[in-house]
Amino acid sequence: MFPRSAAPRGRSAHSHGSYPPPAVPRYYDYSHQRAAGVNSFHVPGPEMLPVYEWKPTPPMPRIPPPHTSTMINGRKRSRDEYSPYVLKRQRLESSSRPLISSSPIQTPPLLHLPDQEVAGSSRSAFTRNDRSYHSPHSHLHPQVSVIPEDPNSLQVYAKDKLSGQMVELFEACQQQSSDLVQKEMCRTRLQQAVQGVYAVGRLYLTGSSMNGLGCRSSDADLCLVLKGNKRHDPIQVLSVLQRLFKSLSYVERTQLIRAKVPILRFREKGSDLEFDLNVNNTVGIRNTFLLRSYAYADIRIRPIILVVKKWAHHHQINDASKGTLSSYTLVLMVLHYLQTRDAPVLPSLQRDYPECFNPLLDINAIPEGPKHIPPYISRNQSSLGDLLLGFLKYYATDFRWDKQVISVREARALPKNHSKEWRNKFMCIEEPFERNNVARAVHERVKFDAIKAQFVESWRILQKRKDLNSILPVRAIINKESSKR
Repeated sequence: MFPRSAAPRGRSAHSHGSYPPPAVPRYYDYSHQRAAGVNSFHVPGPEMLPVYEWKPTPPMPRIPPPHTSTMINGRKRSRDEYSPYVLKRQRLESSSRPLISSSPIQTPPLLHLPDQEVAGSSRSAFTRNDRSYHSPHSHLHPQVSVIPEDPNSLQVYAKDKLSGQMVELFEACQQQSSDLVQKEMCRTRLQQAVQGVYAVGRLYLTGSSMNGLGCRSSDADLCLVLKGNKRHDPIQVLSVLQRLFKSLSYVERTQLIRAKVPILRFREKGSDLEFDLNVNNTVGIRNTFLLRSYAYADIRIRPIILVVKKWAHHHQINDASKGTLSSYTLVLMVLHYLQTRDAPVLPSLQRDYPECFNPLLDINAIPEGPKHIPPYISRNQSSLGDLLLGFLKYYATDFRWDKQVISVREARALPKNHSKEWRNKFMCIEEPFERNNVARAVHERVKFDAIKAQFVESWRILQKRKDLNSILPVRAIINKESSKR
């Protein structure tokens, strides 16, 4: 990881604007909604590329500032208007359309949450053949003494000043539906152009644009998948695409970057939208759907990750090209912290549902897995502010960088062994699928010390003041995001 407004239902996003509709239908579904989500690639046949359909996630309801009442048409907003069932109905309605295929896939109703619980959570009983689902309005009886009354409302976790500031920043900066529509329209146009050179090439939108963790200012990541027996050299392919893109009227500033994973960077003409395109880096598609599943497992995940990324960027520790932390690394650090609380906010999805995130799954089957995962309700009732403070403290004082490896796959810290992957590394963070070190960019002691010092300093200041502005220029960031596109 991943909503202004989407294209009206029943109409393609390509039916308006300067982008023409695709000449050949291309259809695969990138939708993943929490609890009742469907993820599927439908491939009509080997002679035709699958259609690509994106269905936006409904925006979260706005949260009034702490200790104030929101007025609507001269009356106070009732508590029912913040009901999780309203949000769940929106998700169901936005994802309940059958796929355009010979065998439509129906989205099941919301899963029933029974009283039986497992340690640290409440899970719904789930079998793939069970169709005895219940209405979103019936039989939802979590233990009030353990589970928040309304776990799908950010209002529950934003009753203090710091938490309210985090919600305000999140709501202002989160990627909007219109942002994703713009990226998708450009991807569709590029797909047609690429197919003229690589007939079997399929272009996938990945990363934060798709995993639910993007901002309005987020760039777009693309993965060109070239199947077949022929082994393709990424540099050669990207060089061909660079020449092609220079001939396209809607692309500018193409730049080939020869990194460990080579990318072609370019910009959509007339906008600030920048793309990074790689070749056959399919692990990016896999972790897009893994992170998307985590992003919507708990309503607090997306706000805290957005705030952490903004914090790291502001303090200049969010740039792998300069020896600090990539955004992907930061996301894994947040997820690991949330998995390892005494009352976990998140489980290990890979450990609990290995069949859904099998690293050997065919690329077309990757989005199918998460639709089989039942809802997760954490017993952890910590506010957003408390989680942010705990995150900073954990990496400032508790985590042993010299002896431990972060593993989101295992939902725990693994002992650091003497393998080549971890030996003499300042930070060890396991990639959930490839199991290599995603923090390998931090290879200088001075950069590692600067990163840890920033955790210590920000935790000290925030613990004392409980004001997000003390570690982050909130208003300036909101104004900057508001000016994007």
